[in-house]
Amino acid sequence: MAEKQPPQTEHFTLIDERTEQRYRQPLLHGTMGPPAIDIRNFYSTAGVLTYDPGFTSTASCKSAITFIDGEKGVLLYRGYPIQELAAHSDYMEVCYLLLYGELPSPAEKAEFVNDIKHHTLLHDQLMLFFRGFTRSAHPMAIMVGVVGALSAFYHEDTDIYDPEQRMLAAYRIIAKMPTIGAYAYRYTIGRPFVYPRNDFSYAENLLYMTFSVPSEEYQPNPVLVKALDRILILHADHEQNASTSTVRLAGSSGANPFACIAAGIASLWGPAHGGANEAVLKMLMEIGDKRRIPEYIARAKDKNDPFRLMGFGHRVYKSYDPRAEIMRQTCYEV
Repeated sequence: MAEKQPPQTEHFTLIDERTEQRYRQPLLHGTMGPPAIDIRNFYSTAGVLTYDPGFTSTASCKSAITFIDGEKGVLLYRGYPIQELAAHSDYMEVCYLLLYGELPSPAEKAEFVNDIKHHTLLHDQLMLFFRGFTRSAHPMAIMVGVVGALSAFYHEDTDIYDPEQRMLAAYRIIAKMPTIGAYAYRYTIGRPFVYPRNDFSYAENLLYMTFSVPSEEYQPNPVLVKALDRILILHADHEQNASTSTVRLAGSSGANPFACIAAGIASLWGPAHGGANEAVLKMLMEIGDKRRIPEYIARAKDKNDPFRLMGFGHRVYKSYDPRAEIMRQTCYEV
């Protein structure tokens, strides 16, 4: 919530029905969405706690990054509709937007992309870290370990109170995540690591490092590149979700950025968060053939059957997920 106070502070009055005691709490107004009751001093004045599992009615911080209206199916990054960004921007522009608050000029984008490309390589010693995992390790387990290990290689640049070091850490994480993700996957299937190429775009590099074979020429399919870039845009931020909240909670202790992001990846791994994508793929593999779809729909309706349809519904979006229509069109293109 980006706070925007009106000229005169408004209040919200809470009444304790046990004692008829009234408590006037300040109302904080954001640029969009409903106001928020400031309850920071509520316990000290009223002697009671507020109970809100899952932050369903709680804003944990002030933010000007992302706005969601789940009832109307609205998702904005820095005020820009997700549909507009998916149609007219690429992932690097969206990263710049999220970091700096505005879309980059052509010169700013060129400088930003160049800076990111020069942080994509991993330290040779970090490459050896992968070999400490079994080949059967889950790629997310590898990513949690390797991303956390980045703090051992950049421990001199992890002062979260230094704006330049914070931004440098962000650049390194953005740049190295495709490399780490691709290597985690390749390690589990026994393929050699492939270095990133500076002549490729962000999405091209991710496809290249993940699927290329060293003995063969590999040129990423432009349709798949566009699809992946769009997927990255749609998942770039989603307000106060589980992984973001985990990163913020870890960071509140002053922990270094790489350790905090590793904690966020661990949260993302869960089946109620990013792990739901994996659960959907497993479900589709289990169904196997479209002729079996009616059977599985019947099972999903059977309360005595443990089978559950994965990938349907959303905790936040009550009408529709604005990202879904974009993904539908992307699937048609692919």
